[in-house]
Amino acid sequence: MKRTLLLFLIAFSANAFAQSDDEAVKEVINSAYIGGIHNGGPIDDIRKGFHPSFVMFVKNNNDVKSTTIEEWITNIEKSRQSGTKQANPAIAKFQSVAVNGTAASAVLDLYRGDKKIFTDNMLLYKFAEGWRIVGKNFYRHP
Repeated sequence: MKRTLLLFLIAFSANAFAQSDDEAVKEVINSAYIGGIHNGGPIDDIRKGFHPSFVMFVKNNNDVKSTTIEEWITNIEKSRQSGTKQANPAIAKFQSVAVNGTAASAVLDLYRGDKKIFTDNMLLYKFAEGWRIVGKNFYRHP
C-alpha cells in the first residue's frame, strides 16, 4: 500500500510539474510574442522572453532567410515610430504545447478579430531564468 501511494505521489508530482511548464511556456509566448511584438507591449518584455540567439526562419518562394531578435526589434521600433497601430489586438489559440525536459515546442494560431493571420511554430529552452523562445517558423494565412 505504501509503495502504491508513493508511486501515485511521484506520478502526480511529475504531471503537476509538466502542467506548470506547459503554462510557463504559454505565458512566455503570450507576454513576449503576442503582447510584446503583436500588441505593442514593452520592448523589455520581448527581450525577456526571447533568447539573444533567437532566429526566425522566413520562407520566401524557394529560399529561406533568417532574422535575429535584434533585427526584428529594430523593425518593430521603426513601425511604432511611424504611428501605425493595429485596430484589433492579436490573440493566440494554442494548438499544442510539448515539454520534454528543458526543451519545448508550441504551435499556435494568431488571430486579429475573426481572421487567422499566422500559424506559428515556436521552439523554447528552459534556462536558469526560465523559458525563453529560441526559434520560430510560421505560415502566413492568405
